[in-house]
Amino acid sequence: MQNLNVATAQFENASGDKAYNLGIIRELSAQAARQGAQVVAFHECSITGYTFAQHLSKEELLAVAELIPEGDSIQALQQIAADNDIVILAGLFEKDSQDQIFKAYVCVDKNGLVAKYRKLHPFINPNILPGTEYVVFDLYGWKCGILICYDNNIVENVRATALLGADIIFMPHVTMMTPSTRPGAGFADPALWANRENDPTSVRLEFDGMKGRAWLMKWLPARAYDNAVYAVFSNPIGMDDDQLKNGCSMIIDPFGDIVAECRQLGNEVVTTTLTPIKLQQAGGFRYRNARRPDLYRTIIGQEHVSEQKVIWRTDSGEATK
Repeated sequence: MQNLNVATAQFENASGDKAYNLGIIRELSAQAARQGAQVVAFHECSITGYTFAQHLSKEELLAVAELIPEGDSIQALQQIAADNDIVILAGLFEKDSQDQIFKAYVCVDKNGLVAKYRKLHPFINPNILPGTEYVVFDLYGWKCGILICYDNNIVENVRATALLGADIIFMPHVTMMTPSTRPGAGFADPALWANRENDPTSVRLEFDGMKGRAWLMKWLPARAYDNAVYAVFSNPIGMDDDQLKNGCSMIIDPFGDIVAECRQLGNEVVTTTLTPIKLQQAGGFRYRNARRPDLYRTIIGQEHVSEQKVIWRTDSGEATK
C-alpha cells in the first residue's frame, strides 16, 4: 500500500440547484488535482443541497432525487473525474425504481461509479428511508468506508466499518450551528455571514466556539484515534437553506491529529498525504487487537429498539425555529 493524497472540501451550496453545485465541485476538484490530490471528498448532499429538503413533499423530493448510477449527476461527476484525473466523493438524494428515497453518498472515478452508500440514520425528511448496510471499497490499495453525518455519532458504526477493514472513513456532514441540550449550542445568526468581509473576527469566533468547531473537537478526533483510521470530514460553509454552517472540513490521522483543515471563510479545498505506516503505529491499532469480544458480544448484540431524536427538530419533521 502506497501513500495516498486525499483532499477535503467545503463550499456554500445552492438548495436544489444541481448545476450550480456541480460547477463548484468541478472548480474545487480541479484545484485539488493541482494540489496533487488523487481523491477529493465533498459534504453530505453537496450536489443537491440538504436542509431545504425538510420542507419538501415526497413528490418534490422525488423530483430532486436521482437513480444511481443512471442519473445525470453521476454522469457529470464521472466527466469531472475524467477531466481532472481524480476520484470524487459527493452526496445527493437517491430514488430507486420503486420510488423509495435514500440519502446517498457516492464514489466516482473516470470509469464511473466505484461505490454507493446510503445513510443509516436519516432525519431531514420523513420520506427518506434508512440504509441497511455498511460499505467498504478499494481506492489505490486502501480500504475505504463511508458514514454520513449522524451515522458517525453512533460509535458502533465507526467501529464496525473499521473492523470490516476500512483504513479511511469518509465522513460527509452538514453539521454544527444547531440547537442542542449541550451547553453553548445554538443556531448562528446569518447576519454574521453576510457581514463576514467587514467583520471576519466575529464570524470566526462563532464558527470556532461551542456552537461549532469546539464541539466537533470533543468527538471527531476520538473516532479516528479509537479505531486507528483516517477520518476525512467534509462540511459545507455558509448558508444551507436557512441555516449557517461553519465548514471546518478536515482530515484527521489515526493518532487523532488534524493533518489538514479548511480555514477560509469561503469555498476551499485542502490536500494532505495519508501514510499507511500510521495505521499500525497508532494506539487504536493495538487496542483493537486487544479486544475481548467474549466479554461483550451478547451485551452489544442484545435486543434494542432504535430511538433517534434530533433536538433541533420536532417529531413532526418541521425544523424548530
